[in-house]
Amino acid sequence: MAAKPPVSAGRAFVPAARTRAAIAKRLAAQAGRMSTAVVGEMEIRHPWYSKLSAEERSWVNMVANEGINGFVQWFADDAASEIDPARIFNVAPRSLTRRINLHQTVDLIRTTIDVVEAQIGQLMPRGDRGVLQTAILHYSREVAFASAEVYARAAESRGSWDERIEALIVDAVVRADSNEDLLSRASALGWHAQAPVVVAIGATADDDDFSGLRKDAESLGLVAMAALHGEQLVVVLSPSSPDAQPDLEAGVGWLESLAPHFGPGPIVVGPPVAGLVRASDSARAALSGARSAKAWPEGPRVLTARDLLPERALAGNGQARRELVDAVFTPLAAAGGDLLETCVSFSDQGGSVEATARALFVHPNTVRYRLKRIAEVAGYSPSSPRDAYVLRLAITLGRQHSQ
Repeated sequence: MAAKPPVSAGRAFVPAARTRAAIAKRLAAQAGRMSTAVVGEMEIRHPWYSKLSAEERSWVNMVANEGINGFVQWFADDAASEIDPARIFNVAPRSLTRRINLHQTVDLIRTTIDVVEAQIGQLMPRGDRGVLQTAILHYSREVAFASAEVYARAAESRGSWDERIEALIVDAVVRADSNEDLLSRASALGWHAQAPVVVAIGATADDDDFSGLRKDAESLGLVAMAALHGEQLVVVLSPSSPDAQPDLEAGVGWLESLAPHFGPGPIVVGPPVAGLVRASDSARAALSGARSAKAWPEGPRVLTARDLLPERALAGNGQARRELVDAVFTPLAAAGGDLLETCVSFSDQGGSVEATARALFVHPNTVRYRLKRIAEVAGYSPSSPRDAYVLRLAITLGRQHSQ
């Protein structure tokens, strides 16, 4: 919306309307040369300007042109007209605020003012120079405030739009609706399509403003998308660098730092996957774990989906059952050396090495060696109560599967 001419406009410098109009006319006659000088100086001073496309450079040139013309009108200060310094940005599309950041806009304004000030000293009559050079400094202040307002409005609008896109992407991940549309939407938010991804699910906090979560994720070297899915908070995390390779332990560490942004209760992290298009695999495991986590209230606050394999399997999750069989039972059965028999006997004997040795008619050191081998082969130690539970369930499922 246009504003009335500010008190620092032309008549504050030259009260006489006729004199002011004459100076403004002489200034307008030199506006074209000033615009050409500004463009040349932009190419010299700012490498980012040369990297713009021809269309984008033309937009920048139009803004600079309009700025100079706006200064002429501002100085002329016709009391019958309304002058709004922000209108100089209206000549370019709003999308320019995505391509030219605020810092670069400040560069544009500073360069334009410097060039115009220098051109005034060269092109304008000596009697006009002092008042015009003072006026251009005051005008630059008005333009600076106007540009800040333009970028603030653009950021507010873009933030709302980005949040809507983010919610759509997270919903697509949860529903396993990963397609080209998903990737294109994510790329609009600056996501790398092939960067590793993990999905975490937990209870929602009272505050559904995710800006703090995104900021904390950024401090960890991550980019984050977050959205509500029913009563759950779903967070998709990926390293800022597409070349990073997160492991399962890294995922847990990230979420321990981000846990304050979740509500009370467990937070379940899905397995890392290669690329956003496969994020639904991580989300599916995390959802299964979130539904089953209440069966292990003694567990830590941040859990991986793998930590909850027994609970997920008992809840009927086919993927968890297959993982227990393929990753635990099958390697033990293939390793031989009576590892399966020793694992079952150790459990039946209450975790006693000596009792297991007597039951198997072997030396206790043989049992100890086999227990160590079981931990190496299956990734779970029979000496740990929780691991022993996982091993026994895996063996039970494996035996059922092999019948």
